[in-house]
Amino acid sequence: MNKNIDYKLYLVTDREVLKGRDLKQAVEDAILGGVTLVQIREKNCSGKDFLKYASEVKSVTDKYSIPLIVNDRVDIALAINAQGVHIGQNDMDAKAVRRIIGDDMILGVSASNKEEAIKAVKDGADYLGIGAMYTTNVKKDAINVNLNNLKEIVDNVSIPIVAIGGINFENSSEVLNVGIDGIAVVSSILAHEDVKKAANILLNECNKYLK
Repeated sequence: MNKNIDYKLYLVTDREVLKGRDLKQAVEDAILGGVTLVQIREKNCSGKDFLKYASEVKSVTDKYSIPLIVNDRVDIALAINAQGVHIGQNDMDAKAVRRIIGDDMILGVSASNKEEAIKAVKDGADYLGIGAMYTTNVKKDAINVNLNNLKEIVDNVSIPIVAIGGINFENSSEVLNVGIDGIAVVSSILAHEDVKKAANILLNECNKYLK
């Protein structure tokens, strides 16, 4: 698989933020607004339901040739032939995941400091999700990472870096100015009534800093 991925505007799903609105439609609207990569994250549903939602979202991302990353669930990523999988520090070991998914699938790893980031690279990560940058209601137990920590990670690893956690219209420029490859957002797109417009506003902000 071609791993030349555009990480610029990375949407992470959360059905709770949608408050009953259709996930599949929201993802399509976000893509039409400029989202370049999608991760489906389902922490509070059965494996059966996760597979159903993932399959539905995959039909949308395939339609627009947008890569789909599955959070945590390697089995579901393989089952739907997703482009990749993303794991956190408390999930399955990155080396083990790489052995399971092979070299062709994308492997993303969350990190909150330089040591975790360097280890993830050694273990086979293709990109890093660094955060949480700001306080976020989506992931209340996330460790906050400041801009200096982010810059340190940027300076010490050579793979793409995506900042995540509480990033919105007002603070996105702060993280984009550090030299990262993209921002990952949840509420800043999905919590808005006009998902397409929200994504487009963030894309325009990204385009000021990222090529």
